[in-house]
Amino acid sequence: MSVHSLRRRLLTGTLAWVLASIALAGWGLRELFVSHITEQLQEQLLVQLNQLSAAVDWNADGRVTVGPMAADARFEQPLSGLYWQVDELGDRPRAAVARSRSLWDQTLRLPPPPAQYPAAGHRVLRLQDAQGHDLLAVARPLQLPDDAAPPLRVVVAGDRALLAEPLQRFTRLLLVALAMLAVGLAAAVVLQLQLALRPLTLLRQRLAAVRSGEATQLSGDFPQELQPLVGEFNHVLRENADMVQRARAQAGNLAHAVHTPLTILANAAQQDVSPLAQQVREQVELARRQVDWHLARARAAAAVRATGLRTPVLGPARSLLRTMARLHALRGVAFELAPAARDLAFRGEAQDLYELLGNLLDNAGKWARTRVVVDVQPAGGELCFTVDDDGPGIAEAERERMFERGVQGDERRPGSGLGLDIVRTLAETYGGSVQALASPLGGLRMRLCLPAADGAAPTAGG
Repeated sequence: MSVHSLRRRLLTGTLAWVLASIALAGWGLRELFVSHITEQLQEQLLVQLNQLSAAVDWNADGRVTVGPMAADARFEQPLSGLYWQVDELGDRPRAAVARSRSLWDQTLRLPPPPAQYPAAGHRVLRLQDAQGHDLLAVARPLQLPDDAAPPLRVVVAGDRALLAEPLQRFTRLLLVALAMLAVGLAAAVVLQLQLALRPLTLLRQRLAAVRSGEATQLSGDFPQELQPLVGEFNHVLRENADMVQRARAQAGNLAHAVHTPLTILANAAQQDVSPLAQQVREQVELARRQVDWHLARARAAAAVRATGLRTPVLGPARSLLRTMARLHALRGVAFELAPAARDLAFRGEAQDLYELLGNLLDNAGKWARTRVVVDVQPAGGELCFTVDDDGPGIAEAERERMFERGVQGDERRPGSGLGLDIVRTLAETYGGSVQALASPLGGLRMRLCLPAADGAAPTAGG
């Protein structure tokens, strides 16, 4: 996809937003879970703190003792990560007057007790053990009923590493779930974009049909958002068609306006055999060819700007072959269509195709001895006519000069020397070309290449 692709921009932006949202949701869920299991650990420590508070006693010889409490094997396992400790407060404070076996040879370093504990009766502390591990602890003051007993502080602490295993398990499950969600959302985004952009694909196909001449207007069931665009396109297409039609009408009117006085002059000159009449006849014929040449250029220029032009070539080719056969019947020249000729379509006006191919066939008929063969084949987005004759041919050095205005190969033959110049001008106006080559029949080959109509399906023609 192109950098400027609308599909790519929409897809990239939507997927980036989806991934960012999923990442943010994943982070939030993980933080919620961390908070939850931290609270669970705190609740567990508080239960154990209550058990420890109930088990603490002051004996007769003035020592703190801890009686049996709900068994948790981790309190007996050295450095297990779960600890308890009893500190003596008062005038002569002493730390760790009793502690769990799990503390081994270390004590919990606790901050000084506050002047007043929270209403809940306990404090939540963040500590570190001798190895630098983070601990979560709960502590509360304890005053035993014995009059001689000093104020105490009981503490139960748990290593925050105890949270790591459930957190890792939850994180793995969360990542799997979020990955599945991301894949599902990405697939939904791609499908949604495909459905949303499908009308644009339909619009492009309808425009291609108009350009290739298969349709004159955009038709189809388009979404409401595209209807104004479709309407504007159709309006432009109608205006373009009207402009071309006006250009054709004006060209026809001009041709009629000019040809009428020329015909009058020609008819008047036909009745006189003087040198002046002969000169008038020649100049009238020359003027007619000049008018035809300029009108052909104007008509082709209008046609090139038009859309939807599509002219099948085999029908006009056969019609011209029949016309030329009658025109050159006295000389016995046969005009043939090659058996392998393809049924292609020209992206232009039918009148221009008749003008182009007619001039080439007429020129070949003047020089051919017995035979003229026409073929048409596709060539890289173009259609190429070849018109071969079995005449005397022309020297390679003179072939380019044939297309100059007013140049005739033989002044004794009829014509004004404008036919091939008109062919080249029309062909180049359409973006095509014409060239003279040696023919396999022994004479001259004229190769005319013109733009093919899009979507033209080449099929065998005869």
